[in-house]
Amino acid sequence: MKRTGWKQLALSIAGALFCRISIMGCYPFVPAFFAAVYLQEQGRMLISAGMLAGMTAFLPITVIAKYAMSLLLIGITVRLCEWVDKRCYTIVAAVAAAGGTLALSVFGGIFDFKNQVTMAAAVCEGVFIFGFVILAARGVHLFLEDAELKEYPGNAREGYQEQRLLNYAKSFEGLSKTFLSMSKRCEIQPEDAGRIQQEITGRICSGCDTCAVCWAPSDHTMYGLLGRLVGSLMQNGEADESLRIELAKHCRYPDHIEREAAAAFEQTRVNKAWYNRLLENREVIAQQLDAMAFIMEDCASEAKLLDAEEKRRISEIRYRAKECGIIAEEVHLYRKNDGHIQAALQVRSKWGNCVAMKELTKVVALALELPMKPHKDTRTFVGKETSEIIYEEEPAYHAVQGVARLVKDGAAVSGDNFSFLEKEDGELVLSLSDGMGFGVSACKESELVIDLLERFVEAGFTKDTAIKMLNSAMVIHGEDDQYSTVDISAVNLYTGETSFYKIGASATFIRHKSGNVECLLSTSLPVGVSFEIEIEHAKKQLSDGDFLVMITDGVIEYLHTDSPEETLEEIISGIKTNHPGLMAKKILDQVMTYTGGEVKDDMTVLAAAIWEN
Repeated sequence: MKRTGWKQLALSIAGALFCRISIMGCYPFVPAFFAAVYLQEQGRMLISAGMLAGMTAFLPITVIAKYAMSLLLIGITVRLCEWVDKRCYTIVAAVAAAGGTLALSVFGGIFDFKNQVTMAAAVCEGVFIFGFVILAARGVHLFLEDAELKEYPGNAREGYQEQRLLNYAKSFEGLSKTFLSMSKRCEIQPEDAGRIQQEITGRICSGCDTCAVCWAPSDHTMYGLLGRLVGSLMQNGEADESLRIELAKHCRYPDHIEREAAAAFEQTRVNKAWYNRLLENREVIAQQLDAMAFIMEDCASEAKLLDAEEKRRISEIRYRAKECGIIAEEVHLYRKNDGHIQAALQVRSKWGNCVAMKELTKVVALALELPMKPHKDTRTFVGKETSEIIYEEEPAYHAVQGVARLVKDGAAVSGDNFSFLEKEDGELVLSLSDGMGFGVSACKESELVIDLLERFVEAGFTKDTAIKMLNSAMVIHGEDDQYSTVDISAVNLYTGETSFYKIGASATFIRHKSGNVECLLSTSLPVGVSFEIEIEHAKKQLSDGDFLVMITDGVIEYLHTDSPEETLEEIISGIKTNHPGLMAKKILDQVMTYTGGEVKDDMTVLAAAIWEN
């Protein structure tokens, strides 16, 4: 017999033995224990048979009728609730058991005039039954739970898989170092001058009648002239006039010599340029390999499984979910690297109906004694099919965002693009990019920057790594004069700590709840200009009621004041509103008073307000 079958049999025997216990002429354990066990659904027929056998063996005949009717009332109430509402709360069964038994005790004289219990005893019995059911239901639930919790698929190989990921990460790091060790920029060297000289003599001098005279072993004049010619080409890109005159005195074909030297030098320069581009691409690959190694290391130690330590909480989740008409087939708890709790559930509705997800959310939050929220793409209802639901610990803050934009006069579309990305780990990432120029080309460039940035950040790359990979992609992809700024504000909604990353971006402003305004400036170049990129990084602490304002350079460049940053600080400080969208709109409205109503460049203002939950 399976372990669960033995437990059900043990409960049935315990129920029969409880029928022997009499208190003040009452047998309160009969309906109380029956109700606690009957709620669990498992072995209902077995507990019913055991209780009837115990009553027949141990209870007086005149009392059997009363408690048999009490058990019948409990069973009907529980099944009726499950049929109507697709669930039965413990308190409902407790009320049915206590109320039904109390009523039968009060009117029990019709069964036994001689041994009728007093009113005080009947009330005490009802109170006892109610409390026992509430407490015993959880105990019975824990008893019926399997001693060994179901392990996550592949859990036995968890350590092996983790080690494999770490080995892959080390391999990628090794490849990255190999590529970087090969990446040494190559310039035209003196030995290249000798090769160019040989090419010239091979193409022209070898077919000349006076070759033996010009290149006589005792005469080094031509050696010196060609060496000076190549050196002049390397420095100035063309031969000096004095060198041309002297070359004409010693050579019958000076123009041919100069043209061949220029062609050979240009070919060498192009070859070096392509080789250097290849080295730059190797650096890009090395950066990507480093990023992959980081992701693998992060995945290998992403979260710690807490199932063995938190059996009580897991059982509590299952118990509360069952009361709501939800079967939690699997429940797993994790502690993530940031210290926050994550819950993964495999759930389905008990009766095939739809149960609102908010019911399950309450269950998880109450059981864990933490504010929890499901992932943003989670379905609204729990249905008859098993589905996986992931819950994260709810952050201490939430953010509300707003945006206001103006397109440059005469342009069809804005060259600015932005995004608001709230990650499941409680981080809000606000991104803003200003494409160089205006119109469709600038819009496409900044749109590509935002799209790639979102993909990298969602994949789990750090901001620094994401920006470096983005810059590498833009250098390879970008055309001449097609660059974009990058402005990132990453808010940790658990702590309020905010990281700022700026590459060629305009100023960012923080308006504190007190009314003070901070300004963060940037002096770096945009992405896509060079493989070498300077990332300006700063950290600030935000708190309840603080505002974050990000702008493109079109907002600040045409204020026509001696200190445009200070002017914008005054504008932001003077706006009295708690609505981010209205804040952004009012900023642009006031900026337009300085520009005379003209929009000389694309203008975008992002505003975000941080509030405590």
